[in-house]
Amino acid sequence: MDTSVVSKTDRLGRRTGPRRKYLVGEKLRILEETRRPGASIAEVARAHGINANVVFGWRRLAQRGLLRAESAESIPLLPVKVESPTLLPTVKASSVPKAAPVSRERGVIEIEFAGGIRMRLQGAVDALLLKRVLKALRRQ
Repeated sequence: MDTSVVSKTDRLGRRTGPRRKYLVGEKLRILEETRRPGASIAEVARAHGINANVVFGWRRLAQRGLLRAESAESIPLLPVKVESPTLLPTVKASSVPKAAPVSRERGVIEIEFAGGIRMRLQGAVDALLLKRVLKALRRQ
């Protein structure tokens, strides 16, 4: 699996893009290369384009037992039981509250607030909504 990421660099050639993420299997394979006779961690890291400090960190995790390849067989699965979905009761149209009637009259409402702020409403205005907005503005 290819995990390479195209990264951007700044003027000095330093990487500024997203960090590359390695799968546990890749980390273990690279660590295995460092265990070969005569292998240098710095050389192995350089061959893979990784900073040697990252490989040393993986090595510490492996020594503590925190870097293990988990196979699909070793992950316990929980039993699942699929039942028929719960049906919600239907709502009768007569029990739904009706919205306030919307005025269809065309006109202009202009409100001037302290500080020279003006609000101009044109066209059909929902009276209930306008009442709520004005009430909220009075509190401020």
